[in-house]
Amino acid sequence: MQRKQNIMVCVTQQKTCERLILSGHKLIKNENDKLYVIHVVNEKDKFLNNSSDGDALEYLFRVSKEAGAELTVIRSKDVIKAISDFATKREVTDIVMGVSPDGEEFEEHPIAFKLKKMLPNLEFVII
Repeated sequence: MQRKQNIMVCVTQQKTCERLILSGHKLIKNENDKLYVIHVVNEKDKFLNNSSDGDALEYLFRVSKEAGAELTVIRSKDVIKAISDFATKREVTDIVMGVSPDGEEFEEHPIAFKLKKMLPNLEFVII
């Protein structure tokens, strides 16, 4: 019997994150697997400060729903801890993230690298 997978896709409010959500959806192997889409906003950052942010969030909600995912938006002082706490609470097994602007190597992805130290047993998929 296959282990249950809880897949978490980390997104920004950009419409280009659809590819990440669809990649997370492809990891689902059976109907017991869960797909979560999470967007964490630093408390210091403005959120939905213009209409395009609202449009992008609505778009992410629609794409998440079509993929059978639950979309969660969290405001936090510590983005990394918020992602880690969410993953732990939901018993996440796999994390899907977009490639870092700094490079394609895992070690060059500051968020993924820090999360891997906090969640060493999880699989990371960088797209």
